[in-house]
Amino acid sequence: MSEACEEAILAHLAKADDAVIEDTLPWSEGASLGHEKVVGALKSLEADGFVVTETLSASSLALTKEGEDVLANGSQEAIVLKALEGAGKMSIPDLQAAVGKDVAKIGMGNCMKKKWIKKDGGDLVPVAKSEEITDEVQDQLKSLADLDKKTTDALKKRKLVTLLTRKSFKVTKGASFAPKRVKKAADLTKEMLETGAWKDTPFKPYNFLTLGEKVGGGYLHPLLKVRAEFRKILMEMGFHEMPTNKWVESSFWNFDSLFQPQSHPARDAHDTFFIKEPASTVSVPEEYYERVKTMHEKGGSGSIGYRYDFKREEAFKNLLRTHTTAISSQMLYKLANQEGGFKPARYYSIDRVFRNETMDATHLCEFHQVEGLVADYDLSLGDLIGTIETFFRKIGITQLRFKPAFNPYTEPSMEIFGYHPDLKKWTEIGNSGMFRPEMLAPMGLPENVRVIAWGLSLERPTMIKYRIKNIRDLFGHKVELARTQTAPICRF
Repeated sequence: MSEACEEAILAHLAKADDAVIEDTLPWSEGASLGHEKVVGALKSLEADGFVVTETLSASSLALTKEGEDVLANGSQEAIVLKALEGAGKMSIPDLQAAVGKDVAKIGMGNCMKKKWIKKDGGDLVPVAKSEEITDEVQDQLKSLADLDKKTTDALKKRKLVTLLTRKSFKVTKGASFAPKRVKKAADLTKEMLETGAWKDTPFKPYNFLTLGEKVGGGYLHPLLKVRAEFRKILMEMGFHEMPTNKWVESSFWNFDSLFQPQSHPARDAHDTFFIKEPASTVSVPEEYYERVKTMHEKGGSGSIGYRYDFKREEAFKNLLRTHTTAISSQMLYKLANQEGGFKPARYYSIDRVFRNETMDATHLCEFHQVEGLVADYDLSLGDLIGTIETFFRKIGITQLRFKPAFNPYTEPSMEIFGYHPDLKKWTEIGNSGMFRPEMLAPMGLPENVRVIAWGLSLERPTMIKYRIKNIRDLFGHKVELARTQTAPICRF
C-alpha cells in the first residue's frame, strides 16, 4: 500500500511542471487511498528530497454523543420542563425516575436559572410552558459553524461539543524529484562486488563524521550493587562463598537436617511453596538420614528429641528453599565427612529464598538472604557477637543491640537490632545463634566443634541505603528501569 501511495503522489506531481497537491486529505479520498498511508509515504519521499510538504491545520466543532442526544431529543432543561408539565408537580426522586438522574441533575439546575420551574415545598412545579420557551441549546447545536466563542465555550463545558483538529499537507516537488522512485542502497554487498552492479547502483550518502548511536552497556541493579559490597566485606573477613545456585531443595535438607520437627507450622503449604513435579527428591545420604531420624525420634547429645514417628515421605518432599541455611547444612555435612577430618571454616551465601507470605510494602514472596557461619573448636556466644559487630561495623552500622530469641535449630538465639539514624529508632536487622548439638551431632562433627551463624535480608539494607520506602519499587515488575541506570555506586 505504501508503494501504491508513493507512485500515485509522484504520478500526480509529474503531470505538469507546476503540479501540486493542495490538500492531501481530499486528494487521498479522491484517489481512494488512506490518508495515514499517504502521510507515511510523504515522510519517506521527503526524506530523500522527492517532495516538499507544508503542514495544513484546520479546526472544527463536532457533536459528542451527549450532544447528538440533545440535538435529537432536546436539552435536559427542556426535557425536565415537559416532564413537570405533564405531571403538574413532581418530587425530585420522581423526576429522577422519570427522566434519569443525569438529565434531572443538569436540567433541574438550568431550569431554575432560567426560572422555568420553581420549588413548592418538597416538589418541583413548572412556571413556563413548553410552547412559550425556546430551546436555545438545541438550536445552537443545529448550526455549529455560526457560534461565537462564548457560546462555544459554554457548549464545551457541558460536554456537548468537542474541538477536532484536522492535519493535512500541501505537497510540491522537491530538489530530487523524479517521476519514479528508485530506492538507494544502504550497504555495499558481496553480490554487488561480484557482478559489478555497484558501479550503477545509487547509494545513500554516508556521514563519516557522525559518532553513531551511543552503545548502552548493562547496569547493575541496586540489589546487586549492595550484594557486591557485602561479598567484598565478607571475603575480607575470610569467608568463602557457598554454592547456592539450586533453588529447589528437599524438605530433608531444608528442615529435617536442621532439627526442625515435621509438625512445625513453617512446613505447612500456607508458609512454604511445595513442588508438584517432581514432588519428591531422588535420594539423600542414607546413613546421615538414619542418624537425623534417630535424633528426631529418640534424641541424643543430651537431648530427648521430639518423640514422634519420623516420616520418610515428608522428608523427601521437594520445595522452593525457604532459607539458604539448607545449603549451610549440606556444607557442614561435607565439612564433617571430608578426607583428613574436620578443619575450621568460614562460609557465607547471598541468594534468593522463597516463602508463601502476604505481600506488602516490606514483604515479598521471594527475597534475598545474606547468611554467614563459622565452624571451629570451642566457639562461644562472645565469638558470635564479635563476628556480627565486625560485619555490621564494616557496613556502617555501629550501634547494635541483641535480644534473646527462639529458633528451631539454634540455641542460644539472638535477634539483632541496629539504630537507624534517619528514623531515629532501633530496628530489627537480622537473626543469629549457635547451631544446636542435635543438628551438628548427626553430621559427624567433633563433639567440641561449635558453629555460629547469622543472617539478614539483602532488601532491607538496600532500601535504607537508597531511600526506598516500598519493596515493590526495588524488586519485581513495577521497578523503574531508570532507577537501575541512575542508582549510585554502593559504598558503606
